[in-house]
Amino acid sequence: MKIEGTIDRVEMGTGTWALNGSDGTTYELKDAPPELQQSGLKVRIDGQIREDVMTLAAIGPVLEVNSFEKL
Repeated sequence: MKIEGTIDRVEMGTGTWALNGSDGTTYELKDAPPELQQSGLKVRIDGQIREDVMTLAAIGPVLEVNSFEKL
């Protein structure tokens, strides 16, 4: 799946990186690459939803990043 949005740091649980998607969904990024760890960064991510992963933050679907492009 491809989704555009803005990166945000969420201080829920132990803290996590999220994508506020243009579709109105907040996605928790699984193992966000260092290049994505910048609040306010606008990106297009190609990834997959991981329904087999549980997190402490539990802020939305877990998105595993396959590739990304800064916008």
